[in-house]
This record gives sequence, C-alpha cells and structure tokens, in this order.
Amino acid sequence: MFIAAEGVEHNPILPIWQEMVIGTIAFALLCFVLLKFVMPRMEAMYQARVDAIEGGLKRAEAAQAEANQLLEQYRTQLAEVRNEAARIRDDARADAEGIRQDILAKAREESDRIIAAGKEQLAAERATIVRELRTEVGTIAVDLASKIVGESLADEARRKGTVDRFLSNLESAGAR
Repeated sequence: MFIAAEGVEHNPILPIWQEMVIGTIAFALLCFVLLKFVMPRMEAMYQARVDAIEGGLKRAEAAQAEANQLLEQYRTQLAEVRNEAARIRDDARADAEGIRQDILAKAREESDRIIAAGKEQLAAERATIVRELRTEVGTIAVDLASKIVGESLADEARRKGTVDRFLSNLESAGAR
C-alpha cells in the first residue's frame, strides 16, 4: 500500500488515485489487446462454426432432397420393371398357348394321317385277303362242282368263268 503523505492516514473506503490510474491504464490496455487481437479471432471462429453448422444443415437438406428424389426414381423404375415383367409374362403365356395350339394341331394332323394310312393299309390287306379267298373259294368250288357234276373243270377259262359266276351269286345273295 502506498502511503499518500507522511503522517496522513489513508481512508480504506476511498481508493488510492495512483492505483486507479495504473488500473485504468492496464484495463484499457487489456481491452485494446482483446478488441484488436482476440475478439476478431473469436468472431472468425464463431462465424466459421456457424457456417459449418448451417452448411452442414444445408448439405443434409440437399442430401435428403436428393435421396427422396432417388427414392422416387427407384420406385418409378421398380413400377416400370414390374409392368414390363408382367407384360413379358403375359407374352410368354400367349406364346406358350400358341405353341400348345400348334402342337395340338400337328398332333391331330399326324393322328389323322396315321389313321388314314392305317385305313389304307387295312383296305389293301382286305383286298389281298379277298383276292386270296376268291382264289381259294374258287378252287374249292371248282373241285366241289367237279365232284357234283362229275365232269372235269380243269380248263382255266371255264373254271374262271364258273368261279366268277359263283362268287357273284354269293355276293348278290349276301347283299339281300
């Protein structure tokens, strides 16, 4: 503590003026240094922090908007793909039905052809069998007629005429 004058005692309520001047100069110097160097850096750091936060929010909003847009595009593409798949499936079913109808038609044609060939073969075999039977029946009839009549019908021309008449009589009798 300073003693102002010798012999005068200092009042503790009143500050010493020299301390007041030195304190004021130190305070002013401190304020000047804070305002000149520290506060601009703090303000710059604060502004950078605000920009980073606001920029992050803007980037997050932009990313969210882009994500929503991509989601909508994805949904649209998914719907298109589903429609395309349904169309392809329907086309495949229609093609399968067409192929099925073609196969059935070819099978019917083949069946009809096989049946017709079978009928032709049966008709040819029947005609062969009828020819063989005519010959055999003719021979038996001639032999039988030779035994009944007592004359030999060995002559081929007479035998053929006799056999044909006999068979004609049989066929006309069977038709009645």
